[in-house]
Amino acid sequence: MARKSSIFSMFGQSPVRPLQEHIGKVFDCVTELSPYFEAVIAQDWDRAKDIQKKISVLEGDADKLKKELRLQLPQSLFLPVSRRDLLELLSMQDQIANRAKDIAGIILGRKMVIPAKLHDNFTAFVTRCIDTCAQAKVTINELDELVETGFKGKEVKVVESLIKKLDKLEGESDKLEIKIRASLFKLENDMNPVEVMFLYQVIDWIGDLADRAQRVGSRMELLLAK
Repeated sequence: MARKSSIFSMFGQSPVRPLQEHIGKVFDCVTELSPYFEAVIAQDWDRAKDIQKKISVLEGDADKLKKELRLQLPQSLFLPVSRRDLLELLSMQDQIANRAKDIAGIILGRKMVIPAKLHDNFTAFVTRCIDTCAQAKVTINELDELVETGFKGKEVKVVESLIKKLDKLEGESDKLEIKIRASLFKLENDMNPVEVMFLYQVIDWIGDLADRAQRVGSRMELLLAK
């Protein structure tokens, strides 16, 4: 019973608040990628290692919240949203933090060098993907208002607008990903083929942050349609 108290005493009896706490922890994890890539671009591996450890800790904190909520979430909810829907949202949120940890881990493990000609585009790409995750957080933070209004009225329009902006940000991240891939393609002949392969993978994973954030919005959209 002590563990149940630890998570629900902070947020009352609504499971929506712990879900919002979880997306907050997920975003804390993702936002560390900004200073992390600054360190990577500067090849400051000591600083990169420190930030990677912080990302790992934050991802672990998010994972603990996820497990706690899964264990303590009642089988029956007196809410206009099902237990299954909340658990699916929780899983989608958690995947964002997992991917941030993956990105930081593979770059540090290989001490990957990002070519100078990619620095500006890379920074813009990472920033836009973080922005997309931030918008997912804003959207989830409206969930308690949706519950209070029974998924009706003006709040629905507010959330629909937030989801529309989330989709727009994800689309912008896709365009930046295409641009940076095209730039890398031009540099391939002057690079180690193995490093090129791993750099493409990192680019894919960064874009995956925005994709996973958009899936959170898509799940919210399904809730609105029910």
